[in-house]
Amino acid sequence: MDEVVARLRRAGCVFAEDEAELLRAEAGADADRLARLIDQRVRGNPLEHVLGWVRFCGLRIHLVAGVFVPRRRTELLARQACERLGDGAVAVDVCCGSGAVAAAVQHAVPGAQVWACDVDDRAVACARRNLGAERVRGGDLFDGLPGQLRGRVRVITANAPYVPSAAVGTMPPEAREYEPRTALDGGGDGLGVQRRVIAEAVGWLTPGGSVLIETGADQAARTAELLDGAGLLARIESCAELDATVAVGTRTT
Repeated sequence: MDEVVARLRRAGCVFAEDEAELLRAEAGADADRLARLIDQRVRGNPLEHVLGWVRFCGLRIHLVAGVFVPRRRTELLARQACERLGDGAVAVDVCCGSGAVAAAVQHAVPGAQVWACDVDDRAVACARRNLGAERVRGGDLFDGLPGQLRGRVRVITANAPYVPSAAVGTMPPEAREYEPRTALDGGGDGLGVQRRVIAEAVGWLTPGGSVLIETGADQAARTAELLDGAGLLARIESCAELDATVAVGTRTT
């Protein structure tokens, strides 16, 4: 058996052959770099952090250690946003992490005005690589956005943390040890950050605009209740293929 594959298998990598191929491609002809990449992966670093990128909606998204790794299920959030946008419309991605959702929206709807924001400095720097420095702001939720966007936003997306605090410790080591706690921990019931996003989103939406929130299938009804409570018309979108759920709240007036 190939020694690289064997090492990855011993480290518990389920898709060792595929990972070995990606690591070799990333290292190219640099044997020393390949050795360093394999060592990082064997130590438990997420493959996406080791490679420095992740595929999302067909795009190669730049990624660095300490930044939340976009999951494939979040592609539903990006798709739902794109369906609601047109040329010149404003979109905002809060809790943007690497900026993957915003970058996917910008790529699919090039005429849209896409903004992204995050409270974590590493995430902001990473998102600026993926989206452009001028459209990524640092700050808590909406704090860093230009004030003139208030009341003009057609779509707000949020993959806010929604894992209950007590359940974070049960997540795979790649997540709980290498991704920021602020990107995982949604508070006691998992809905703490969602509550804040929804409460603030209403003032930023244009009439007919929507806030889209990734949530768990078992939490969707409660997320919808929060949207209803904020005066938004709530609905749930899901995709079995991606095992993904998005709660949508639309401003009707």
